[in-house]
Amino acid sequence: MKFAFPMPHTMRLKALTQPWEQAVTGTDQAEMARCAETLGYDMIAVPEHFAVPDTHVELTGPHYFHSTVAQAFLAGATRHIPINSCVTLLPLQHPVVLAKALSTADWMSGGRIMATFGVGWDAEEFEVLGVPFHKRGRLADEYLAAIVELWTSEHPRFDGEFVTFANIAFEPKPVQKPCIPIWIGGDADAPLRRAARWATGWIPFLTPPEQIPARIDFIKSQPTFDGRPFEVSYGLGTSLIGEGHVVVEDPTQQPGMRAAEIIDKLGHFAELGVTMSSVPIPPVSGVDAYLDYAQWVIDEIKPHVP
Repeated sequence: MKFAFPMPHTMRLKALTQPWEQAVTGTDQAEMARCAETLGYDMIAVPEHFAVPDTHVELTGPHYFHSTVAQAFLAGATRHIPINSCVTLLPLQHPVVLAKALSTADWMSGGRIMATFGVGWDAEEFEVLGVPFHKRGRLADEYLAAIVELWTSEHPRFDGEFVTFANIAFEPKPVQKPCIPIWIGGDADAPLRRAARWATGWIPFLTPPEQIPARIDFIKSQPTFDGRPFEVSYGLGTSLIGEGHVVVEDPTQQPGMRAAEIIDKLGHFAELGVTMSSVPIPPVSGVDAYLDYAQWVIDEIKPHVP
């Protein structure tokens, strides 16, 4: 099992965020990223929203980054750890600009950028940005194909419904070959088919843990899946967040469980096909205590999880 480091103050989600996190600065996050790398965490992932409507602030919170900008910052603060997004809202960004941003960050970091693409769920956010919410799946499919074309072709060409380009140069290409690792976030059949075609990883959100094996089978049964190595990331605590970010009471995933309980739960996740997880931090007083717990996870939990 690989372990993702849950970076404080990348969002203020009511279900998980602690009050002290609001005082965490970007400088603090850079230092915490270096600590996560030193401790041996396998990944940091950055959420994204561009505008949170007032109707959703109570549950979702107002504080989110542009994930690619934050990824580049955290990559610049570290030397080895991969930096992912969770998730990049693909239909809300022009694919040429997004492809350039991600490939720039990958090139400058020596090949440590990943991207988890999602289609978004907040219709009001789409309205703010003037993007048709009902077309977000079609936009995502086409944008993703265009991005891969830009990353992998020496003479990129694309002729689609929403984006067209030809006779252009596009550099820097990503350092990672054939391209930046693509993961997909989401639970419905459409994102899973997207994962089968393009991705090396999947992040479920509303899929119950016991249904993960069947959904993995669905991905791998698609004709576009070629048998490539495939990661599944499901955090311990994901079930505490429901659709629309409502708070869900789930005693089986509460922060602060004993080591034996956490090891047992993560071992069960591994049996279900999960390859990467994270452990939510119980109530603490600040950054130092948070990092102490993060070290405890690496020392006392990680060695005992297959």
